[in-house]
Amino acid sequence: MTIVDAVADPNLFARWFRDRETWRAWFVFLRALFGLPMTADDLALYKQTGRDEPPPGGAREAWLVVGRRGGKSMVLALIAVFLACFCDWAPFLSPGERGTIMVLAADRRQARTIYRYAHAMLARIPMLAELIERETAEAIDLTNGVTMEIMAASFRSVRGYTVIAALCDEIAFWRSEESSNPDAEIVAALRPAMATIPDAMLLCASSPYARRGVLWDAFRRHFGRAGSPLLVWKADTRTMNPTVPQSLVDEAMEADPARRSVPRPNRGDPRNVRLQPPIRSEPPGRSRRQARLEPIREHVHPRLH
Repeated sequence: MTIVDAVADPNLFARWFRDRETWRAWFVFLRALFGLPMTADDLALYKQTGRDEPPPGGAREAWLVVGRRGGKSMVLALIAVFLACFCDWAPFLSPGERGTIMVLAADRRQARTIYRYAHAMLARIPMLAELIERETAEAIDLTNGVTMEIMAASFRSVRGYTVIAALCDEIAFWRSEESSNPDAEIVAALRPAMATIPDAMLLCASSPYARRGVLWDAFRRHFGRAGSPLLVWKADTRTMNPTVPQSLVDEAMEADPARRSVPRPNRGDPRNVRLQPPIRSEPPGRSRRQARLEPIREHVHPRLH
């Protein structure tokens, strides 16, 4: 069973994706990530990567630059549960060793968003609930040797694990190279933890923030590059979540991005809780700190310019 099949199955994840047309762009992303066949319409949406052809066999590393309320957390939770429950990692784990799916964010509280979606999927699908061996507020152990765990982004805390997937949430807002816990060091510490697991995945997602850090570096080096092993997906909020009214996006783009947010327009869709635009470019003469906050705005909301 593929992840796209699982999303369509009423006994699995279909209830979380009821209005399938509004999730269409995400389904194309999943097809690209897992190397699944695409239709001509899918390929048209796949150009969110700046490429014409998807990577053969899918990608082990993906970077998502997606506007707020686009549905990133829900889809990352789906991927986490699918990898935990529908893939056999036992051949790559020694007796007593557990494969870990890490959900990392700037702090544990933020990481709980993805974790709660994933927990709901595991607990409310009977055939998956049977796999739960033990659970706490921050981790779920499954009977198949997989653990899903949340943690604050730290290059020290991720060491010592065997990682089958790392989900890095809002990575553009992690500490930069100027801090004692830089985002580049955290990603560098994750890659060796995945080295012994074939098809382990590194998934980094964020709304856009600044032309610095690992998200910007991945975008600059790999977006639109044919043959790159990294999948870089760039899309504005409404491409990924058309239930957000365009008028609300327009208002948010005009508002003070540091202090304003848009109220939820559709209480029936978990993607529509808040919407905040990317930080806008500062005019000449601003401080160095303000200049560093120059966003990748033109790459995320092209229709709003």
